[in-house]
Amino acid sequence: MNPSNDKTVGGELLERLGKFTKALEHTNSSADLPAILTVRKVKSSLSPHVYSGQQIKAIRLQLRVSQPVFADYLGLSVATLRDWEQGISQATGPMCRLLEEIERDVPLWAKRLREMAEVGD
Repeated sequence: MNPSNDKTVGGELLERLGKFTKALEHTNSSADLPAILTVRKVKSSLSPHVYSGQQIKAIRLQLRVSQPVFADYLGLSVATLRDWEQGISQATGPMCRLLEEIERDVPLWAKRLREMAEVGD
């Protein structure tokens, strides 16, 4: 609630939509729309970080796990992880995003990995 004029958020939205509707009704062509509409362009850099083999190996070593354990955890073959670490090929897309998340909180991911890897009797 806005204390200056006792309008609810819903009431304010309805009032603004009413004004917008009237403005559109009095518009003769699409060429007039820029005067009514505000268009904003947002530039973002949401692409995941591209990891080198050394960076991937460093993450694995911080987690204190072997290649087979880390590969299994990531859902890959050991050969794929080995190729990444040796720079033969690169992790891409969603895997890089996951590596970013792991790198942001290594202790959390190490704990989760160990919880998942526990072997029952």
